[in-house]
Amino acid sequence: MTHAIPIRPPRHASVLGLVLLLAALALVGAPARAADGAARLDGYLDGLTTLQADFHQVTFNSDRTQMLESDGRLYLERPGRFRWEYRTPFAQVIIADGKRVYVHDLELEQVYHRSQQAALRGTPALLLTQDEPIEDLFVVTPMEEGGERDWVALRPRDPDTEIERIEIGFDGEQLDTLLMFDRFGQVTHLRFADIRRNQPLEDDLFRFDHSTGGDFLEFD
Repeated sequence: MTHAIPIRPPRHASVLGLVLLLAALALVGAPARAADGAARLDGYLDGLTTLQADFHQVTFNSDRTQMLESDGRLYLERPGRFRWEYRTPFAQVIIADGKRVYVHDLELEQVYHRSQQAALRGTPALLLTQDEPIEDLFVVTPMEEGGERDWVALRPRDPDTEIERIEIGFDGEQLDTLLMFDRFGQVTHLRFADIRRNQPLEDDLFRFDHSTGGDFLEFD
């Protein structure tokens, strides 16, 4: 079983949850109708270079009791770099620089890090870091309409991932809602705002400052 970088609970969900969201955001604007969903998603990703957005995240446990609610901002640059900033309820920064993933808990003064290849294995973040067609990595299927939204489901083909599936809801051509289901019964609900596609981003966003004080823990 592949495991995410450990993040001291109950502050935030696993890094796998993070990268799932990043990958799903990369699909913003992709039409969700029709059976050729995989081809449409591939076409959209072909033109994606950078993305930034505010996020609101709510995580529920297996009995659907709310565990955590958080807000922040994300930045990504293809291929393979992203920055995830939790602002509330705890300050935390997660950076992927193309080789390693760093999780910096500012309040606990701790940094966890792991190779990016190991941290992202089996997750939809592979959409951002590999050139394989989406259908080689995931089973992509349209779902029945729910309310005013169209839905697409992605299931990882890798049997050793902690992720069971994600469901992406579109209002027209705009991504509106994302649900992530893991093998422990947890569900993460995500909404997005102030989405900016293909705008220049500073390199410093994706560089971890190794002079940061506190505990520095490696998990390879």
